[in-house]
Amino acid sequence: MNTLSEIQTPFIQSQVTPKATAKNKVDGFGDLFKKALQEVNSAQKESQMKTQQLVKGEGTDIHEVMIAAQKSSLSLQLTVQMRNKVVEAYQEIMRMQV
Repeated sequence: MNTLSEIQTPFIQSQVTPKATAKNKVDGFGDLFKKALQEVNSAQKESQMKTQQLVKGEGTDIHEVMIAAQKSSLSLQLTVQMRNKVVEAYQEIMRMQV
């Protein structure tokens, strides 16, 4: 009679991937999320800079300012929604019974 661990072991071992080397570095979710946050931050800074240029009258077109502001706003909304989904998934995993 096979136990559960005997059945699962071959499947799990076949799913294991080799460790990442210097050439074959695999970014984790944390690294990807960090990059996304940096991109959101740069979009926020660009929007703020263009808005300040417009207020100072330094030749920035209004449509460029509005595009930068919308891009910044959408990227922030997307980041917040991603965070909410990650928290929701974590809470769902914590509710699972082992």
